[in-house]
Amino acid sequence: MKLPCSLLCSLWLLLLLGAGSLVLLLHLQDLSDTVQHQTTGVNVVVAPRWPVEKVREPEPEPGHRDLCCSVQEVMSDNTAGSLKVSLEDSTVGQPVTKRHRKLLLKTNFVASGSAGKDEDQRLRWLARTQESRRHLLADVCAKYQPGIGEQRISQRQVSRVYVEDRSRLLYCEVPKAGCSNWKRVLMVLGGSAASTRDIPHDAAHYANRLRRLESYGHAGIIERLRSYTKVLFVREPFERLVSAFRDKFESPNSYYHPVFGRPIISRYRANATSVALQTGAGVTFREFVQYLLDVRRPVGMDIHWEPVSQLCNPCLLWYNFIGKFESLQEDANFLLRRIGAPANLTFPDFKDRNPLAERTSSRITQRYFEQLNATERQKTFDFYYMDYLMFNYPKPFKDLH
Repeated sequence: MKLPCSLLCSLWLLLLLGAGSLVLLLHLQDLSDTVQHQTTGVNVVVAPRWPVEKVREPEPEPGHRDLCCSVQEVMSDNTAGSLKVSLEDSTVGQPVTKRHRKLLLKTNFVASGSAGKDEDQRLRWLARTQESRRHLLADVCAKYQPGIGEQRISQRQVSRVYVEDRSRLLYCEVPKAGCSNWKRVLMVLGGSAASTRDIPHDAAHYANRLRRLESYGHAGIIERLRSYTKVLFVREPFERLVSAFRDKFESPNSYYHPVFGRPIISRYRANATSVALQTGAGVTFREFVQYLLDVRRPVGMDIHWEPVSQLCNPCLLWYNFIGKFESLQEDANFLLRRIGAPANLTFPDFKDRNPLAERTSSRITQRYFEQLNATERQKTFDFYYMDYLMFNYPKPFKDLH
């Protein structure tokens, strides 16, 4: 029995529609799979390794918000995850049309591109900040210490510089500018500790097994200064001074009270009690500043309040990276990524010495310096003048000149 022509046409039409629908469904599935697999490969431009030769730009304000995650973390968390959730969750309970899928893909690619662009801008901003700091330091050194770079470097001039050979890193220790945590980081980089949190304060300072640059011969010193990344972290000078005073003289201390406290009280306190002369406890901030400014100090200088311009010899050693305590974690984590540190190593932010005491801030620093008269403040500013110039810190009081 022959089927009518109209019925045959209808059957062929149905078969063609079914085959077309199947092809379209497979194409859409392949498109979805392709997008999910390729999203994590969105191109991200990372900041170039320093030294970077670009046009000098003004340094941003130190109050820039702290962001410490890497490019990979941002992309994996904010791009691939958000795209997958959007494609899956938004299709529940409703038909997925070709137009709908295109709209979702476009929206998520825009969002992921924005996240990548923000991170790229942040990294470039940090690179430009480093360039600006290096240029400023070079300008100050050229003006105030011309020709110093031609001098022969002595072991004493690198005595505060620690060496981490595996990461090819040199770090100049500046007390009260995050040095305890930096020593922890160096220990982890060197393989002597698994985590920064496993290292107590005393171990970081007295059992760190870190080697200093001065322990090498002259050829070893010169070669490491030439080829390693040289790192310096600084802090607002008045704030660093107050932090050192609070730590060493306002808390019990078996070294600083007898070694520094007793001669300071003996020299600058009239009618000192026998107990104060014997213990060295109770030094006031004004007495401490009098000792600091005295050209004939009764006891010598100490690294906790020695100017960075003398402690780390920045005009002689030409540091590649200059970080600041005011942006410590952001600067430090940027550096760690640049030297290829393990991805799970980030700069710690814990305070294990006098943990109950409030961190020294600009507000606390202001309060201490209000105990001094204008002349004493000016002389203290003059004492740290090169640090203020080299590292672009503003005058802490309006009456300073």
